[in-house]
Amino acid sequence: MRSYRVRLTLEAVEDLKRLQAFLIERDLAAAERALDAIEAAFELLEHSPFSCRKAWPGDRPLLRELIIPFGNAGYVALFEIDDPRHISILAVRHQREEDYH
Repeated sequence: MRSYRVRLTLEAVEDLKRLQAFLIERDLAAAERALDAIEAAFELLEHSPFSCRKAWPGDRPLLRELIIPFGNAGYVALFEIDDPRHISILAVRHQREEDYH
């Protein structure tokens, strides 16, 4: 079984901080559960990134989106399969946000 190394870009780290800060203001326990759900989803990418949907039609077939269920909505992580061993998480947003920031 192939194993990929998952890394987060600086932008993705900033997205996670923003999303967590939003939840911490409302519900600390939910913020912790959300972070756990996101981390567990990233682990899925280590073994099966091609199971995720393509992000946009076009000339970048390795640009994909990971749907992360959480509560009534969840999160979406934009990532790219860089090569046969590495994946970069480019951005993370809540499903109710309009687009990646």
